[in-house]
Amino acid sequence: MTDAIAAYVRSAPFLARLGLPEGTELPLSPLGQGEYNLNFRFTHPATGEALVLRVNTGSQMHLPHQVAYEFAALEALLPSGRTPRPLFYDDSRGLLPYGTLVMAFLPGRPLRYGTDMEEAAAILADIHALPVPPEAALLRPERPAESIYRECREMLAHYLAWPAADRGVCRLLETLAEEVGRLPLEAAPGYACLVNTELNANNFLINPGGRSYLVDWEKPLVSEPAQDLGHFLAPTTTFWKTDVILTPEEIRDFARRYVRRAAGRFPAEEALERLGLYLTVTCLRGVTWCAMAAVEYARPGRPLTNPDTRAKLGQYLSEGFLTRLLEAYVRRDFLGREAGQ
Repeated sequence: MTDAIAAYVRSAPFLARLGLPEGTELPLSPLGQGEYNLNFRFTHPATGEALVLRVNTGSQMHLPHQVAYEFAALEALLPSGRTPRPLFYDDSRGLLPYGTLVMAFLPGRPLRYGTDMEEAAAILADIHALPVPPEAALLRPERPAESIYRECREMLAHYLAWPAADRGVCRLLETLAEEVGRLPLEAAPGYACLVNTELNANNFLINPGGRSYLVDWEKPLVSEPAQDLGHFLAPTTTFWKTDVILTPEEIRDFARRYVRRAAGRFPAEEALERLGLYLTVTCLRGVTWCAMAAVEYARPGRPLTNPDTRAKLGQYLSEGFLTRLLEAYVRRDFLGREAGQ
């Protein structure tokens, strides 16, 4: 695939979008790989600007035009000052059988839960305060928590039907899904904003003493802020790229920071009322995604595989981890109240 991408960036149509003549060489440096995207850094030879080429190999949202959707989200998010500036996208899939997106490169290191929670609160508050442009062609689920739950059921079905599935894991996943399904998932959101939905530590670019950012807008939605907060703080997120699981007091401390940063711009306190629900639903989403990914990783010919993901799948799909989620986050609200109250 790398040779095909190198040929693509040497092509006349791609160079023309950058205002460059045919024959211009654009050396690419690997920047990072997700489950459905390859990212490369390069420098515009005329302006000296550092840019990112994002090659999309699939859509977690099952969208036919994934890069167009991501581009629309980045355009809507630009006034926040916390996200990459998009330049253009190419969904023709001619020279390359994948969609591509070019955006500005942003510096920074991954978030550290022990030191960067104030900055994370500031980033999320700035993004959640942004009015959603009425013309933005972005998905807006009427009942976001219920929508996540339906997605969980669909992902779980892939694992339950897999002949190689672990029967003990199947039983625990089914129990998790049944008990989460009894929660009040049907409520429609009040205040709505753009949410990222994938807030792991590596998607934050932290610059101590400077401006910090949030990248990887592969699955944005117009939803309620609590969806992002629940995802950001859930153990299935924090443990994904690190070995951190936040305590109830650490979660409450972040909530206080977030409300302070949001003050006067949008009703952040309302988001906290639904935080416990989204923590629980996000736990189910994390492990059912892992279950689906385990099936996909077992199939030959997958365009991208991530060794870090492969390592984590076994940890998340262990009976010990699943039992911990069931007892601490589903049968009891981790913040100290009985679930559903």
